[in-house]
Amino acid sequence: MGRPSDYTAELAASICARLAAGETLRAVCRDEAMPSESTVRGWALDDREGFSAQYARSREIGYMAMADETLEIADDGSNDTYKTDEGQEATNHDVIARSRLRVDTRKWLLSKALPKVFGDKIVQEHTGADGGPIQQSITKIERVIVDAPKASEAS
Repeated sequence: MGRPSDYTAELAASICARLAAGETLRAVCRDEAMPSESTVRGWALDDREGFSAQYARSREIGYMAMADETLEIADDGSNDTYKTDEGQEATNHDVIARSRLRVDTRKWLLSKALPKVFGDKIVQEHTGADGGPIQQSITKIERVIVDAPKASEAS
């Protein structure tokens, strides 16, 4: 039996539950009981039975789960050292580098997927010639209406 391709509410709910748990769509769709990635993305694009909003919300929740996972990866030092054949403790630089790559990749993805939450905050400040902030205040706003000169007055 091939992969399912027909939309059902149960299948959509199952996909969204796994996405909300932090799985990627690619990982979900590797499961033979799931439709292909292109099928699921098509359902979202076509907004099949309101799937688009459900899919987007599940992805957002999944990204938050991914942020939690990033902290776990960073805090897990269980394989950072090992015992050499001589019984001495040594640092496993490969494991540390791989953990750093996993964290950095997730940070990058989160900054792109949810920039308002995880993106870099850009602050613009204007300074004067002395290097200090420019202080300006508006004290009065007026509206002046001027009648255009009549053709006989203009010459």
